[in-house]
Amino acid sequence: MTDIYSQQRRNRRLTILLIAAFFIILGILGYAIDSYTFRTIKAAGLPIATIIAVLLASINGFVAYFYGDNVVVFSLHARPLEFENPLHKKLHNIVTEMALASGLPMPKIYIIPDPAPNAFATGRDPRHAIVGVTEGLLETMNREELQAVIAHEMGHIKNQDILLMTVVTVLVGTIVLLSDWALRAWKYGGMRPRRDSRDKGQNPVILLLIVLLALFAPLFSRIIAMSVSRQREYLADASSAEFTRNPLSLASALEKISKASSPVMTAHKGTAHLFISNPLQREIDDKEGLFADIMSTHPPIEKRIERLKQMSYAYARTT
Repeated sequence: MTDIYSQQRRNRRLTILLIAAFFIILGILGYAIDSYTFRTIKAAGLPIATIIAVLLASINGFVAYFYGDNVVVFSLHARPLEFENPLHKKLHNIVTEMALASGLPMPKIYIIPDPAPNAFATGRDPRHAIVGVTEGLLETMNREELQAVIAHEMGHIKNQDILLMTVVTVLVGTIVLLSDWALRAWKYGGMRPRRDSRDKGQNPVILLLIVLLALFAPLFSRIIAMSVSRQREYLADASSAEFTRNPLSLASALEKISKASSPVMTAHKGTAHLFISNPLQREIDDKEGLFADIMSTHPPIEKRIERLKQMSYAYARTT
């Protein structure tokens, strides 16, 4: 990476490729299930299983799109600002500054009463955005570090990351649903491929490939989902550096967050990808490789810090 903007362009391209891979997996799996289990409506050629799964996923996505932010705030026990608290007032001032720097509307601000330093963003678009931080973050960070963390969350909002992850979550759910339907149908009813006058029987190689696809599609989709989540963290880090012109402040903030001794108690798997650092604090989050890619929603903090330092050097050469 030579500069902030090249990293942003690279992450956007990679995310588009990952989302495309989602749709390819979904299409192949749906075709396999409809061909070998539920068949299709011959008159119209409609894939029954795929249509049902997509409809259910659409309903889930509709609810998540319009009401997901309220569910997140409620589940995290987040509370509005108390302006008589000096730390809360300082946070409001910093969010206002970063909203101006990013060119975004002022988001709603919430506080999570938890000593672990962390922050999150949610909302379907910039006009309905929410930024939340823990009490521990306010007490741990200096002003520049807090600016960098808020700028990171504003980057998520500006880049539509929260909406993207909602779409990804719905796609993962659809793939898991289709896979589960296929395996149950094949277990209790067997595979019934369509036949016509030219069919001579089932091709065992094709059948084996379809079964393997149904078994491993949820795993593949989870790997893609986690890859999208990690790439969006890198992009938000780059956005923070762009808004503050100070990549090292976010690097310092991430170092402090990584040294926290306890997880965010109200966080759970459904909200972990929203935070600047995985609030569940598992050892897998500090590792790389296939298993870490499957299980972790965030890239290793050390790697993020290294990239921020590289951006700082590149930015210093251009100023």
